[in-house]
Amino acid sequence: MIKQVLLTPFQKFVKIESFSGLLLLLATLVALIWANSGYSSSYQQLWQYDVGIITQGFEFKKPLILWINDGLMAIFFFLIGLEIKRELLIGELNSMKKIAFPLFGALGGMIVPVVFFLILNQNPDTFKGWGVPMATDIAFSLAVLNVLGKRVPLSLKIFLTAFAIVDDIGAVLVIAIFYSGAINTTLLLIAAALLALLYFASFKGFYSKFFLFFIGIIVWFLFLKSGVHPTVAGILLAFSVPVRQRIYTETFLNNLEDIYNKIKQSSVLKKPILSREQIEHIDSLEDWSNKFQSPLQHLEHSLHGWVAYFIIPVFALANAGVMISSDAEMDVALTTNIIICLVLGKGIGIPMVVLLAKKIKLVSIPENISNIQIIGVSFLAGIGFTMAIFIASLAFGSTPEYIDSAKIGILLASLISAVLGYLILRFSPPRKIV
Repeated sequence: MIKQVLLTPFQKFVKIESFSGLLLLLATLVALIWANSGYSSSYQQLWQYDVGIITQGFEFKKPLILWINDGLMAIFFFLIGLEIKRELLIGELNSMKKIAFPLFGALGGMIVPVVFFLILNQNPDTFKGWGVPMATDIAFSLAVLNVLGKRVPLSLKIFLTAFAIVDDIGAVLVIAIFYSGAINTTLLLIAAALLALLYFASFKGFYSKFFLFFIGIIVWFLFLKSGVHPTVAGILLAFSVPVRQRIYTETFLNNLEDIYNKIKQSSVLKKPILSREQIEHIDSLEDWSNKFQSPLQHLEHSLHGWVAYFIIPVFALANAGVMISSDAEMDVALTTNIIICLVLGKGIGIPMVVLLAKKIKLVSIPENISNIQIIGVSFLAGIGFTMAIFIASLAFGSTPEYIDSAKIGILLASLISAVLGYLILRFSPPRKIV
């Protein structure tokens, strides 16, 4: 019973992310084929098409690809923020004992690839791409793990998920600090005041998704115009969503029983519609149900499908279409650097730091996870796809040669990492617990 209650939600999460990984792969292949076909011009024209609001006294329009990268991806980061808050408060990151294993893994997976990049990079113009190999794509990584089935212990999947969340925290900080433009302090202070209002309301027990949406749109716009990347607004808005229920299970069940009895006693119309009494009781049930649900959990559950099955595949379709031809200008050194950093930086950095921390007794690794499995999942962490492409677009957005070179490096590194990680985990013997 405990296993059912505790593990089933996580297993559902893994399935959603795994299927999302397959959609990502499909969207990537479509983008690559489309960008290198006879219809390549239509691919470029579609994402550069201006969309927005134009009135006599106001104009706000952006190319479609920026609506995706600045707008839809803000929702993606909002979901990441919800996941981070949940994990920090009640999940796999809510104690030092739990956070130590993925934290040291994430530190190795971020620091070592960056060090590799800085050592290998010889071009000052590509220096700002150092943040690209920090990222891990949880959807693709979990998709590969899911293919391995029962060969991989659930604790290893939990480690990869927790590691990726810590990795996301690092990536968000890097984006906010190093990949934002010239900052308009006034607009940022206004956004901060609105966020403070949301936090205060949450602290006082007030939560309305309509109020959150209204303030969220304003905060997103202020961040966009302030110079700080608007996806950071998504993370900060997520932290204002309460995790606690307004009523607990016993109270809900008592009211549920009361409403049930009232519905039984209320008049029933002969017509196929509800009576006024029934409608009132159903409305009361909805009110109590809303109070019973954790706002954060409900919002996270509602958004997960949209992000996994729509936003991330659309992002891949819009960003993965790199034209590969002998005529295209490419920076081979940058491509090679990113491949080495993602594949070897992650594959060496994560196990090196984790096993060192284990040796000096800073972390405790679950008994059913072997050292070779840690190495295998570390190579899977080299699948940097979504976040890596996103950071590359911020770093090299004004230089097509560099951004295309970076994307090719990310795609090749993700493929190599997936194959190496799969093979290592596929042929690694399971850990026997004596």
